[in-house]
Amino acid sequence: MARLLIWLRNNVDGVVALVLAVVVGLLAVLDVISVDNVNAAVLLVLALLATTLLRDRHISAKAMRDATSVQLLYGPEIGHAHTLARRGTEQWIFKGGTGTYIRAVTLRECVENARREQRPLRVQLEILDPTDEALCKTYAQFRSSLSPEADRTGELWTTERTRKEAFATVLAACWYRQRFTFLTIDVGLSTVMTTFRWDLSSSCVIVTQDNPNTPALMFERDKPYYRDFNRELVASFKQTRQVPLSRSEESPLSDEPTVDQVRGLFQTLSLDLPAAFTDRDVADIVRRALQPRNPY
Repeated sequence: MARLLIWLRNNVDGVVALVLAVVVGLLAVLDVISVDNVNAAVLLVLALLATTLLRDRHISAKAMRDATSVQLLYGPEIGHAHTLARRGTEQWIFKGGTGTYIRAVTLRECVENARREQRPLRVQLEILDPTDEALCKTYAQFRSSLSPEADRTGELWTTERTRKEAFATVLAACWYRQRFTFLTIDVGLSTVMTTFRWDLSSSCVIVTQDNPNTPALMFERDKPYYRDFNRELVASFKQTRQVPLSRSEESPLSDEPTVDQVRGLFQTLSLDLPAAFTDRDVADIVRRALQPRNPY
């Protein structure tokens, strides 16, 4: 009974037209109504049918728009889409692993574009918490299980590398923040690993995975899901441990930060480096932050 009622509600105009046509036809056969009334009823039935056709056409068009709201990107198309997304964007929201590609390409280019166009830029980064060794180990095992060989940087994914990459993202955020007044940047440290990467600009959101055989998904700003993903990223970021980057002003960084400057910075941020990290390890973090290699 419930299904019948739902069907009648969704097809009420067609049902009314059908019932009206049957009733008028029977009345005409029985000579109960005149020919003029029959003609009027026919016009009414045609009007109802036209309304039904227009409604169905609208529903079909909407379904087609929804079906094309997501674009699948393969191989080089992913990098090209990121390039277009960076042009003129006033914001960049990222959620993912350690932010390696963010440092290597996205952050640098977005800052350069904003500086050249003399406009503000807002960046929000959600990455793994580098102080959570167990989490970083899980992420390294995940990346290694997808590709046990070295990536394009020439390195294997290990727990130590994962921690250094995440620390480097925090360092890069502070370094750029101190050099571009109109940059508003926030970094949140997550205790949960994600296998997806979200990159949201002013024009689109691109969802990728670390598996090179899996296509990326792109949703443009005026299409469904862009606003939903934006809301999801904001809600997710609020659940992270946010790094107090404003305190970085107390620990100025030179163009090529020294080991002591970096150690002092992380202490100021209440983000102490592991005790096992030597000066060489800190210098490696500086290299990853300011001279990163593109992993893709």
